[in-house]
Amino acid sequence: MSVPAQTAVRGGVSPLRVVLAILWRDAVVTWRDIISVLAQVVLQPLVMLFIFVGVLGRLAYVDPSYNDVLLPGVVAMSGFVAALQAVALPLMMEFGYTKEIEDRLLAPVSISLVGLEKVLAAALRALFAAAVTLPAGMLIIQDASFRVDGLPLLVLSVLLGGWAAGAIGLIIGTLLPPGKVGIMFALIIAPMLFTGGTQYPWPSLGELPWFQVLTALNPMTYSSEGVRAALEPQVPHIEPWISIVVLTGSCVVLTAIGMVSFRRRSLT
Repeated sequence: MSVPAQTAVRGGVSPLRVVLAILWRDAVVTWRDIISVLAQVVLQPLVMLFIFVGVLGRLAYVDPSYNDVLLPGVVAMSGFVAALQAVALPLMMEFGYTKEIEDRLLAPVSISLVGLEKVLAAALRALFAAAVTLPAGMLIIQDASFRVDGLPLLVLSVLLGGWAAGAIGLIIGTLLPPGKVGIMFALIIAPMLFTGGTQYPWPSLGELPWFQVLTALNPMTYSSEGVRAALEPQVPHIEPWISIVVLTGSCVVLTAIGMVSFRRRSLT
């Protein structure tokens, strides 16, 4: 595919205004398909909570204190996965079958800003997914509490985690063709879900140093730890400032890689 890059602003249109217009279009499309979006972003996390809390917990296979560990992790996972899927899957289709990406690339902004808008939209979808999953999860657990003073850390952890996930989605969506969706889930998303600190706090992995190192390489771990520190600070967790610093660094590095990959794919 070959599309002329619109690197200059035409007619004095502000790049910010164009990006916001594209972002608004994505928001409208999401709202029109809200039922499908809700099913995608909250079904898996809520099923996990139901099995561990509603089934295994009531059968006494899981200690009740595990609720405090699992709920924050599930909230972080919901946001992370929602952001990754919001970019990776549509982008694979847009570059593959539908060619819809050509319309975006003709916008009077640089190619990099088009890719950046996708990552920003993914971060906002992560926040939306977490906002839906948290109250639903609290209804399942019933005795869960909410700390208002932890809200800023909660929002920041989810947004940064969603941004990192969106950047990963940008990389995946520009490198894999649509026919490789199965490989994406089997070799990328599934391992990330189980090494992202969702079902366990990172400090508890001291007896498994190799797995602790592996988990530390996953950006979702720091989103999970940040949400855990915000909602359940009594549970062992990574210091919040460390999680935020690592997430910020991950966002910068992954976004830079994603921008290079997106631009290269757009110009070929």
